[in-house]
Amino acid sequence: MSDACNRTPFWQRQPLLPREVQAWLRARVEAALEDPGARQNLVWPTILGAPRLREAHPEGLPKVILLNHAARLLSALGHHDPAAAWQHHRALWSDTGEPGATGWLPSPVWGAWGPLLSLRCGWLLAALTPLPLGEGYALACGVSLFNHGLYHECHDALEPLWDHASGALKNQLQGLILLAAGYHHLQLHNLPGLRAVWKEALERLQACGGRVPTPWGEVRVEAALDLTARRLEDGSRNTDDAAVFETLWALDRPTWELA
Repeated sequence: MSDACNRTPFWQRQPLLPREVQAWLRARVEAALEDPGARQNLVWPTILGAPRLREAHPEGLPKVILLNHAARLLSALGHHDPAAAWQHHRALWSDTGEPGATGWLPSPVWGAWGPLLSLRCGWLLAALTPLPLGEGYALACGVSLFNHGLYHECHDALEPLWDHASGALKNQLQGLILLAAGYHHLQLHNLPGLRAVWKEALERLQACGGRVPTPWGEVRVEAALDLTARRLEDGSRNTDDAAVFETLWALDRPTWELA
């Protein structure tokens, strides 16, 4: 894998967000995963929490500037009326922002997490915007989110497919979910957590040769399994947590392929 492929803002240790902030974000992510039209919900927090805009407009982002920044992101999603999109969003998600002296401020729920939420919502848009729509959307979301280092959201994308699957497909989807969960534990530096889920993920996915055939395409994870097996071996052999995590992060970031 090239150095460029390893560049993602979330391929590193991540803080554990407060429960209230997690719930705020998760509601928007789940909506975007269920309905592609709801991806626009991620546009507004991306802009409202952007550090440079917050620094330039501490008392509130003027609406005209908000809409100008939103126009390009919305256009990529097929929406060409930012004012109508903002009005629609406000009717459904009134806790995205609040009026300030000179314009719109981020939701007070964010607290000091505004820059990170802005970055995460923007990276979610980068992962979800180019995806083909239709029956394969959920699986494509899962693969793209994993490849962008958004492992918690990858789990959320695949879980509904797992819920409705049966037999070998259910078992293999569970393997993908556990593989993603392990990398989420890696981001949180939870060594016992990643060891437990990676072991089970490898058992489920190695049995099918690292290829998961689904009605929406085949997910190929052979290289990811190899990298994960190497991480699991290193994580089980070394008892010095600091040395373990230095080794785990040094290996390439795994990716999946949807064929």
